[in-house]
Amino acid sequence: MTGPEWPEGVRRMVAAAEQRGLAVEVRPRPPAVSLPEAAALLGLTPAGIAKTLVLRRSQGTYLFAVLAGDTQLAWPKLRAVVGVNKLTLPPAEEALAATGYARGTITPVGSSTDWPVHVDARLVGHRVAMGAGDHGWSAFVDVDALVTAYGATVADIAD
Repeated sequence: MTGPEWPEGVRRMVAAAEQRGLAVEVRPRPPAVSLPEAAALLGLTPAGIAKTLVLRRSQGTYLFAVLAGDTQLAWPKLRAVVGVNKLTLPPAEEALAATGYARGTITPVGSSTDWPVHVDARLVGHRVAMGAGDHGWSAFVDVDALVTAYGATVADIAD
């Protein structure tokens, strides 16, 4: 499936990837109720799925944290990297307003605002599946290419 068959969020993500020279492979994915189920549907382990969190840095400013699906965000580590005392996970409607993507579909690629991107070091050197901008879709990307395309900061930000 390509182009007009994709929902709006996927088309926006693909267009942004093309503008930055980032190769993405988009695949439809049936709904899943857990990370292991989603990974199995894609033929991956949970570590092969990258989750993207949008975090509020201060009023009106945000950042993305990209980490392996089988890890948890290490809040103290990310705060130290960013140089702030406080980061919060905004409510779903605020995340949508900040990125143009609903929770569960969030990706830094094609976000309505290019917020800073922080990638966990464990993902470097891997190809992962991540949100593609709409429910029911996954985007496969090379993490090193994502880091280059977005000038992302790579650091140990997960436990």
